[in-house]
Formats: sequence, structure tokens, C-alpha cells
Amino acid sequence: MDTNALKKFAQAARNVLIDQVTSKLDLVLAEGSPARREHPKAMKDLDTAIARDGKRQVIEQVAYTWFNRFTALRFMDVNSYTQVGVVSPAEGQTRPEILSEAMAGNLPEGAPGQVAALLDGRTPSDNPQAEAYRLLLVHACNQWHGPMPFLFEEIDDYTELLMPEDLLSQSSILAKLRKVMTADACQDVEIIGWLYQFYISEKKDQVFAGLKKNQKITAENIPAATQLFTPHWIVRYLVENSLGRLWLLNNPHSGLAAKMDYYIAPEEPETDFLKITKPEEIRICDPAAGSGHMLTYAFDLLYAIYEEEGYDATEIPALILTHNLTGVEIDDRAGALAAFALAMKAAARLGRRRFLRMEAKPDICVLQNVAYTEAEMQDVATVVGKDLFKDELRETLGQFEQAKNFGSLIVPKLRDPAETLRVVEARDFGGDLLLRSVQERIVAVLRMAEALSPKYHVVVANPPYMGSSGMNADLKRWAETSFPRSKADLFSMFMERSASLVFPTGYMSFLNLPSWMFLSSFEDLRSWLLAETQICSLVHCGRGLFGADFGTVAFNLRNSPARSSTAGKYRRLFEKHVDVRAPEKIEALFLNDTYGSFDAKQLVFTEIPGSPILYQLSSAALESLRNAKTAKQLGGFKRGSSTSDNDRFLRFWHETSQAKFERKWFPYNKGGAMRRWYGNQDYVVDWENDGLSLKGFDRAYLRNIQHCFKPAVSYSSLTSGTPSFRFYDGHLHDQAGNFLPHDSVQETRKSLAALNSTVGIFLVQTLSPTINILIDDLGKVPLTGPDQVISLADQNVTLARSDWDAYETSWDFTTLPLLSEGHRGETLADSYATLRAHWQSMTDEMKALEEENNRIFIDAYGLQDELTPEVPIEEITLTCNPAYRYGVKGSGENRETRLRTDTMAEFLSYAVGCMFGRYSLDAPGLILANQGERLEDYLARIPEPSFMPDEDNVIPVLDGDWFADDITDRFRLFLRVSFGEAHFRENLRYIEDALGKDIRKYFTKDFYADHVKRYKKRPIYWMFSSPKGTFNALIYMHRYRGDTVSVLLNDYLREFITKLEAERARLEKLSDDGSATQAQRTKALKDAGVVAKQIDELTAWERDVVFPLAQQKIEIDLDDGVKANYPKFGTALKKIPGLEAKDD
Repeated sequence: MDTNALKKFAQAARNVLIDQVTSKLDLVLAEGSPARREHPKAMKDLDTAIARDGKRQVIEQVAYTWFNRFTALRFMDVNSYTQVGVVSPAEGQTRPEILSEAMAGNLPEGAPGQVAALLDGRTPSDNPQAEAYRLLLVHACNQWHGPMPFLFEEIDDYTELLMPEDLLSQSSILAKLRKVMTADACQDVEIIGWLYQFYISEKKDQVFAGLKKNQKITAENIPAATQLFTPHWIVRYLVENSLGRLWLLNNPHSGLAAKMDYYIAPEEPETDFLKITKPEEIRICDPAAGSGHMLTYAFDLLYAIYEEEGYDATEIPALILTHNLTGVEIDDRAGALAAFALAMKAAARLGRRRFLRMEAKPDICVLQNVAYTEAEMQDVATVVGKDLFKDELRETLGQFEQAKNFGSLIVPKLRDPAETLRVVEARDFGGDLLLRSVQERIVAVLRMAEALSPKYHVVVANPPYMGSSGMNADLKRWAETSFPRSKADLFSMFMERSASLVFPTGYMSFLNLPSWMFLSSFEDLRSWLLAETQICSLVHCGRGLFGADFGTVAFNLRNSPARSSTAGKYRRLFEKHVDVRAPEKIEALFLNDTYGSFDAKQLVFTEIPGSPILYQLSSAALESLRNAKTAKQLGGFKRGSSTSDNDRFLRFWHETSQAKFERKWFPYNKGGAMRRWYGNQDYVVDWENDGLSLKGFDRAYLRNIQHCFKPAVSYSSLTSGTPSFRFYDGHLHDQAGNFLPHDSVQETRKSLAALNSTVGIFLVQTLSPTINILIDDLGKVPLTGPDQVISLADQNVTLARSDWDAYETSWDFTTLPLLSEGHRGETLADSYATLRAHWQSMTDEMKALEEENNRIFIDAYGLQDELTPEVPIEEITLTCNPAYRYGVKGSGENRETRLRTDTMAEFLSYAVGCMFGRYSLDAPGLILANQGERLEDYLARIPEPSFMPDEDNVIPVLDGDWFADDITDRFRLFLRVSFGEAHFRENLRYIEDALGKDIRKYFTKDFYADHVKRYKKRPIYWMFSSPKGTFNALIYMHRYRGDTVSVLLNDYLREFITKLEAERARLEKLSDDGSATQAQRTKALKDAGVVAKQIDELTAWERDVVFPLAQQKIEIDLDDGVKANYPKFGTALKKIPGLEAKDD
């Protein structure tokens, strides 16, 4: 089945149908429309629906109704359940068969006489075939009303009036439908479920886009937000290990097990099980039925059970539909499709004729909102009778006011709704229309209450997934009061609710998210589940069943407490929780019995803090966990702060004046990329006067400030890869960088060693298997370890810090490693070779230290069977390690080439820093790094520099030798000073070879883009650039003064224009020079034209942009940051994509 084609069709079909239904609605609603005269009842119903639900909802409802009907009719056509093709042509034809037959004079029995009149011309029409087909289609739908009233409403319904217009053209929805619903695709009714999921997928995207804007999910949007079509093999696992298990326990000699490829047989015999004497007794419920996938496979398995018991094949489908299967659903669309899917299962077994004679109907209860006013309750009492109108019934009648919102989670107060229903249905109110209406509503409530009563042997479901943050206010409030221990998500509430639907020792099977197994927000649910139910089997699937968004877990529970000796069967079908595999790959791993198979006694889980379902750990490891001190016992991780206005309060440290570091701007930990031990120290926060401004900002959330500035361990709260923990000291912390504070640096080392060990990482990923690592879950991670790990952690921090500080983006950067005493040789090549060897030794040393640390913790926790000490080279998180820096997908040679290129680019960046006086070859660290500093300030600190910085803070970046002090010439001088004249040309060639281009081209084409990237879109050197890039010049923002643009204008831009005019004159003269060759004259004329355009470009730029800016003498304040200051210069500066984006 080509699900991509189905998705493309269904999404497009929804938009087409909505457009066409909207057009029809406008026509029929028009004053004096024929519809109002000819179909008054349907129009009255339409007006009522619009008044109640609104136009948009009615359009959606009619569009999906026709979508459901078209897909159902096509499915029945292909499988020969219709007498003639209703939406499908006969072989070799293009028109629907029913129309072709009518045109040949073969009208369906009972077809409207108007069909023949249209086709033979007695009734005039602009498009007689289209009109006739519409009548035939309505007739066919009405013919199916008897067998399937849930999908085909009675005649004169307003959906008929709003039927889409174009149904016969080759571009019509039916033509496109036939292309995707091929005979092969329609072999299984599950195609209907796929189409439905894809049909509502765009609506789902809209709902989730709204969630990002804090728009909660309304009751009407819950189906779109939560509907997922379950892969068939998962359905089989769920049904076979519940229904199949129950049957095999009662019939140990049954041959059913041979048909159940996904059944996990219990290791030990069970004696205390739910007794079944015949198949009709088994009651199965899917409380979140969707389009019926669970129920259709349950139908297949039940059919095999009935067959095995010797029942007549012609009777089995009706017996199953009558006695065995119930689905509950809040979505009318999905409920109709679930019923249709079950009907098609029966039709496939019976054939068309027997199916049409079958009276049994699928038991799909679609919940409806039913409410009563106080005034109506008197009528209710009359209908019910005083003997039955007790508190239980009164409360039950009030429980379904928000049935579409609360769904199957409603627990009816009435203990025996079936008996009350029997009595109420038997009452006859004759012609009293009011009481009959009340009676119908009471019956509707009682039928819903009956479906939700505890009468099932098996519950199987893929319930909706929706965290409390997405719930609408009514649902969230109701969840908190009705399901306090499982309120964190709809799926967990369904787990708890299902236990009250199933008989004791019955079975429950679910597919949902694995968060309930580990996260602290589900701790109460776990405690209840481990005490009151038995996990028979569990399949931890990882990511991939539903794409890359989230992981899944399928499991089977017995509704009774587990015996202490009973072990559950667990399967772990992934290596890392972030790995994404195709559903077929996950299925293949399941069918490999030896892959990821574990046995675990669930009572052991209750002895671990938080009761996480750590099925994969050995008994020795679990014992160690029980006895270890956790992060929570050591004070616990603390939640960081949120400024709620990062544009105002946060900066990258390099944006600010050095003099204000730790006076106004203080180090701020904001998480960051995967990096262990030390690093990700990029941000500063306005904490002047002990945070006076931030504390006074009413939207700021300042948390655990009393623990800030202490030595701490922190991490990135949001990570899709391996968790990593780092040392911080003297920092405030963001909510993206939650932290574990200590009273001394030494105390952090043991925690850091534990958390960065393979044991710590394994437990973090196990206890918090999502991309968002929560502090409550980290609190359960043990931090106990021998003292010898302190030294290992200390060495690792030293290595990581040395690596971090080797780059100019560190606030503790002193000098470029290439130029340091231990690495600088006679040539750049020698220097790089020495430095590269040093980097490799650092990488090797950290790898050895980490693996020793891992060995210690693995031995301490008895995890030799689960873990190995080896660390992949790409996880040695040093920037100087190319496997970490670039990843390991490419070749080692390619990584080495990239490292050399980047190192040379860093050398050029440092050289530019020296040109502006930010750095010096003669002194470590920052020199000019405060607002408005000049060359005089530099010379005051370094009176006799070996390399003199630029005097006026303007460095031209041009494609030719137009200025003696342009960036290319100044770099050549820097290279001579730093490495000597003797090897200048060799060194220059080495750099250009590494960069893959000459120096001038690199500076004009690549340098600024590299700089913007290096400084994370907050550059400290700003590029003035004309519209077409003819003129470029850099300034250093820390040295910017009000007259800087005037200097650029008068000393460089105008000077450059003058030089260009002289060049144009020279070229024009050459083009007329008779002594020059024709080729020389032609080239000169062409070049003169280019220069003339450059002059025009620069003259206009000077006039319109630069000169007005120079007159303004714009002032900047470094405290405002690049984001505020850079735009002040408008189009004079080179545009930085993403600069305007809101800071996270």
C-alpha cells in the first residue's frame, strides 16, 4: 500500500471538498433558493446546525461525510459488495458503472424516475449525465442506509444538498480516488483508517501550531490532535496478548497459538484466570476506537476461535458483532468508519447477499453531549418514573454534558444502566412529542453509560496522547479531580480508567508513550499500576512507529496484583532512545526472539526511588540503585531562571565591554550543545546592583538565586543526543541549564564523574527518555562513587577548559595556540603539525580518563553485563577533536582537511583582531575591548608593539590593491611579523592551500560569513558594504565612535570613488589608443563599462546612505547588544540573516 500516495490524495481531497461544499452552501442558503422550496426539512436541519455549530463546522462535517461515503463506496465496489460500481467504472470504461448502466436503460431498482428523464432528454438540463449521476449516487447511499445507517443517512438529509459538484471529470475527486484506492490497496479495510488519518492530518498540524501559541485543544479538535493509525503488527501484538491469551488460558489445547505470530507466551502456568465457557461470553472493548483497527483484528481472531469451536461459518460474523465487540469513540467520523470496517469484515466472510440479510450491526458507541436544564429534570422524572429516578441516575444523566471532551474517561455513577435502559425504552408516551424527545435523550445517555460500564474481559487501545499543557480548561480541571494520579496525560488516564472497565483478572493492552515508565509526573500512576496490575509483557519500541516525533511502548496488563515470583517479559527494540527506524525494522527486531529480551519481576521496581520500570537492569544493578545516594538526596538539581525578555537582559559576552564583565554583566549558563566537563560559557546576564533591574521585571521568573554563583554541575535541559554535564562556577543559571549546586569545587567533581560516566548517562536516558531532561527525573540518578573518580573528573575538567579557552570565543582566551611558545615553529606547517599532535594527545588522554571513570562506575554498580567502558571517539567533546567537531560520517582524511582549513581561518580571525587592537602579539588576552577605546589606549598598554593596530578603526576589504592599509596587505604584514620574513611565501602558500583560495578572495568572499557564524550572528567586526559589494570595509564595534562613518566616507569611500574615476579614464583612453591591439581595446572598453557601473553604484550609495549616516553621528551603546545597534546603520551594513529573530 502506497501510504504516501494516500496521504497526498487525502490532504488534497479535504481542501477540494471544503471548497466545493462551501460553494454549494452559499447557493442553497441564498434567499429564494430552489433548495428551500424543494427540501424544507433538510434546509431547516441545515439552518439549525449552522446556528448551533457555525458555518465552518458544518462545512467540515459535510466534507468529511462525503469523503467517508466516497471511500466506503469505492472499497465496496472493488470488493464486489455493490451490485454495480457506484463510484467505479466497469472494465474499460471511464464513467461510473451505475451511470453507464442507466444510460443503457438498466436503472437500479427503485431509482428515481427523473434519472431516465434526464438521460433521454425529457427533462432539460445543461449537464444531464452529472445530474442523473447525482440522483443515482444519492439513491445508492439510501440503499445502504439499512445495512449501514451509521455511514449513510436517510434521504433528504442536508448532506445531499451539499454534495460536491464535479464528480465525473477526469480531474474530479472520484477519478483521483480511484487512482489511489486500487484493487491491491483495497484488499484490507485498514486502508480506510489510513485515509482518515491523512484526511485530518492538516487539521492536526493546525491544532499543534495553535498549541505553540498557547491555544489549548478544544473538545472538537481532540480527535484531529490525537488520532493515530496503529501499525498492523502492533495491533496483532496487543490483541493476541489479551484476547488470544485469555482464550489459550481457558483452552490450553487450542491451536490458536499457531496463528498468533506476535503472542508472547507466559513462562509459568497461570491458574487464577478469568473463566470462559464459550466464545459468546467474551466482551472486548476499545475505548478509543478511532477507525476500528483494533476491533477489526479482534474480529479476525474471534472468527478463528468460533471456527475452532465448530460454529457455522454463516453465523459467526453476526455472533461476533452481537456479543463480542464494543468500540467507544468521541469522533462521529471515526465512529462511522469503525462501524464500516467491522461491517466489511462481516461482508468479506459472508458475501454480499448474506451480508445484506444480516441484522446484526457493529456496536460502536459514538459519545454525544447531552445536557438537561433544571426545568427539564421534571420531565425526566416523568419519563423514568419515580422508582428509578434516584441520585445515581440523576448524576449519570449529568455526566455526559461534555462527553465529546471527556470521552471514555467518564465513569457512570449508575451501577446497572442496562436494566434502567430496558425499563425506559419500554415506556410508551404515544403522541406526547416533548416526553418522547426527553425519552430519546435519556436512552442515548443510558446506552453510553452501558458501553462504559465494567463488563469487559479485554480492553485494547491506542488511546489519545495529550499532555496536560495542551488540555482545554474544562478537561484539565476535570482530569485533576477525576484522575489525580494519572492526570499528566490523556493516555495515562485511559490506563487507569480501563482498569475499571475490565473484570478482575481480565486483560488490558495499550500502545502509548513510554514516559509513564520513568518520568516523575507519572510516579503515582506507576505506584498504583505496580501494586494493582501485572505487567505480562511489554515491548519498548523506541522511535519510528509514528515517525521521529516520539517513542512508543506496547504492553499487556492483567487486572490483578502481580505475585512476587511472577516475571514479566520485556523487549527493548532499540539501542538509543533517539534512534529512528522504520516500523518494518522495529517489527523485524520484535520477530527476532533473541534481540533485546529481558525478564523482570515488577515488585523489584517498587523498591527503587520513583518506581521506574527499569526492566533491562540486572539484579545486581538494581540492588546498587536501591542503596545508592541519589542527586535528590544530595540536595537535588535546581531549576534555573527565565528572564522572559532575553533581548533585554541577555547578551553574548563578546558584545559587552570587558570593564563591565562581572560588574554589570555576569556569567549566565544557558545549556547549549553536547559538551562534557567544561564549556558552553557564552552568555552574560544583566545582574548589576545584585540584579536590581531583572528583579524589578514583573515577567521574570527568578528561581534558586540563593544557590547561584556556587560551584555547580549543569547540563542542557533539551537534548536529542547523549546527555552531557559540565562544571560551572560563579554563574547564574537559566531554565535551559538547570543545575546541581555544591559548596566546593571538589564536591562537584564526584557528581560530574558520576553523571558523565556511561552508568550515569544510561540511567539519565532510562529515567528521562525524552529530549527534555527534567530535574525530578535527574533527582533519582545515583551519584555514589569512590573518591578516586574525583581526580579523573578534575583532569577532564582541566583538559576541557584548556580546549574551550583555546578559541577567541572564550572569555578566558589568551592567545592563539598556533602562536604559543610550545607550538610555534619556523613555519606554519611545522606549527600546525606540532599543535595537531598536541590536540591528538589531549583527545587520547581524555578518552583514557573517561574510560577509566566508566570502568570504576560499571564495577561499582555491577553493570558489567549491561555496559562497556569504551567511549566512541566522536563523544570526546573537545573542539580540537575532529570526530566530535565534524562527526564521523565522512572520512578521516576529510575531517583532517576541514580541521586544517578551520584552524587557518581561526588564524586569520585572530590576525584581524590584532589589526583592530582587540588582541596583541605582545600581550595575552583582550587589549581593546571597551566601548570607544582608541589606538592611544592600546599604546598606553603596549608602548612598542611588534604589530601596530589600525589607527582609524576602518579596514578596507576590496578585490584589488586600492589602499596600502587594506585587509589583505595588513594580513601579509601580520604574517611576516608573526612568523618572520624568511618563510613568508611558504607560509602564505600553506594558508591559501588550506583555505582553497588566495587570501584576498577569502577576505572578500568568505571572511565575514565565517565571522558572523563564529560569533553566533552577533559579530564584533561590522562590514560596511555597498549594494553590489563593490566597496567593503570593516570596523570594530568596541572602537566605534560617532565620527567613524565620517572617516569611512571621507578617507575611504570617496577616495575609492576618485580612484575608480581615474581608472575609468585610463581604460577609456586605452580603448581609443591606436597603438593597442584590438583585443586590448575591446577589453578596456568592457572594463570601463564595469567601472562606470561601480561608480554609479557607489555614488548613489554615498548620496543616499553613507553621507546621511555620517551627518547623524549615530551613537551606540554596547550594553544594548549587536541586535539593537547593528540595525541603526540600515543598508550601510551587510545584512545578517536571522539577526532580527527573537532570542530564546
